[in-house]
Amino acid sequence: MDRRDFVERCALGAGSLAATVAGQAWAADAKPRAYGRVLLTDELGQPVKASRLRAQTNYVFHYPFEATPVFLLDLGKPAQATSLRTRDQQVYQWPGGVGPARSLVAFSAICAHKLVYPTKDLSFISFRKGAALNPQTPSKGSDLIHCCADHSQYDPARGAQVLGGPAEQPLCAVLLEHDPKADTLTATGTLGGELFDDFFKKYEMKLSLEAGPRAKQAVAGRSMVRELDSFCRNAVRC
Repeated sequence: MDRRDFVERCALGAGSLAATVAGQAWAADAKPRAYGRVLLTDELGQPVKASRLRAQTNYVFHYPFEATPVFLLDLGKPAQATSLRTRDQQVYQWPGGVGPARSLVAFSAICAHKLVYPTKDLSFISFRKGAALNPQTPSKGSDLIHCCADHSQYDPARGAQVLGGPAEQPLCAVLLEHDPKADTLTATGTLGGELFDDFFKKYEMKLSLEAGPRAKQAVAGRSMVRELDSFCRNAVRC
């Protein structure tokens, strides 16, 4: 092999390597997943008015499936866009809050560690104003989502990134659209690490009792929003 052939082959090899690396980087980006457009409503079936949500209060609705709960929160402060990673190192850009104050956010209420979630009888996971009550928890701030089952903590103002505990990734974000004219909220998809397959596998029997054959059905058209304390009989605080 002469010098010219050697240089050309090196150049081709470098180009192939760059293309491979670029392809891997592209594959590592987590993209939003579109589900049905679902209008959020109150218990009377009327569209929820975003401006009437009480700040720093737990609200729950179900999306994208009939048995998968979501926390809806008005943080009372802007939630800025944040770059995050899933447990398998997929990078994604959480867009931040919506609404006039960019304070409205929504996240899957399924803990990213052991898939703990709020039911009508019991909830070990919730948003709380201020730091967790348990002084042994590794809280780095206040106004967080806390799972009392394993003491995983998430910051809803920064895409539900993990603040402490064993969770390996942020809570999956639910994407919202706010209609400024009608002051309504619509769920459109998810972003981040989905755990729905694991969730349905782990709780198959329990979900069949709670939601029957509709558990895995996609929510269609509308989803009812309720305060957690109304939805759940015993919201555990720790």
